[in-house]
Amino acid sequence: MSLRPEALRGAGSGTGPAGHVDYRLARNAIVSEFRKGRLSRPEVCDAHPELLRAAINVGEESREDCPICEEAKVRLVTYVFGPRLPPSGTCVTSSREMAKLSHKDRRLACYVVEVCPNCSWNHLARSFIVSGR
Repeated sequence: MSLRPEALRGAGSGTGPAGHVDYRLARNAIVSEFRKGRLSRPEVCDAHPELLRAAINVGEESREDCPICEEAKVRLVTYVFGPRLPPSGTCVTSSREMAKLSHKDRRLACYVVEVCPNCSWNHLARSFIVSGR
């Protein structure tokens, strides 16, 4: 199962998701500040318990080691926000569920968060818009 933006090609209109934003530069800056000792571990490893639970139970394991503890692979958790969804969003657990949500006539804001289940590191990895039109 892949919840990366590339997996949504064909689920909606166009060749890929519009408005794709990658937060890699912000992530690298935070990791760099941590490694220089300017940020403490509690400042960067502060995942909410519900985010950790989602990462452990439904998150997609990535191939990347945690940049903080370097002991576990980070897990990717995808949340979707939009009309007729709960105000807190919906945690998408499969590409099938994402395709079903994206085929409706509405625009959805999708956020992929990377989470380390070992040390609680978390960072917004990317965001993108999916439209069923």
